[in-house]
Amino acid sequence: MKRVQEEIEVWGTVVFVDATSTHLSEKSLHAAIVEVRAFTHHVDEVFSTYKPDSVVSKLRRGEVKIEDCSPEVIEVWNACANVQYLSDGAFDPWKVTGGFDPSGYVKGWAADICADMLVEAGAAHVQVNAARDIALRGGYREGDVVKPWSIGVVNPENRLEVLQVFSITDGAIATSGTYERGAHINDPYTGMIAIGAESATVIGPDGGLCDALATALMVSGEDGALWFSQPELA
Repeated sequence: MKRVQEEIEVWGTVVFVDATSTHLSEKSLHAAIVEVRAFTHHVDEVFSTYKPDSVVSKLRRGEVKIEDCSPEVIEVWNACANVQYLSDGAFDPWKVTGGFDPSGYVKGWAADICADMLVEAGAAHVQVNAARDIALRGGYREGDVVKPWSIGVVNPENRLEVLQVFSITDGAIATSGTYERGAHINDPYTGMIAIGAESATVIGPDGGLCDALATALMVSGEDGALWFSQPELA
């Protein structure tokens, strides 16, 4: 059994990758992570709002139309519209300064794709942690035993205190909070800083959806519980 852990500096943060295989060599695992690294930088070139030549920056300036963009950009655009609907507008990447900003969705979406790339390459147990947007596959292998990944959520007022530990074999978990970057999430209803919660965590099968809903819960707080009973857009 081989296990490789690497860090990728991208998206203004560090993406932690943990991949284990019972049959791939360490060299093959590293090669798979090289492909993941290339994809993360591709995502940055396409979706970054800080790079003036990215596709999203051109969309924001009106230099291109969404219908003329690549399938992956259209996919993210449509997924953001779905979360906008599900969250009753608490997540609205069109109501931000400068225009469309999918950052609250893309990190979780991309982490999912990275995890799936590693599984397709032959890794059986995978964690991709993009600054609290985490994609998990296959559980954690300890000797001959496979256990669920254990993901702790800390108290936003005391980061040394773990409030709850979630056990996840396959899926995603995303946490948004003010304790690392301060109050940085925009309230689409008021145009001001979101005050609905200090921290919000969402678990589910879709990393992008978890990421965006966690962001939306920072706006609406407990009122957002109703969203989880709504059907998605057709």
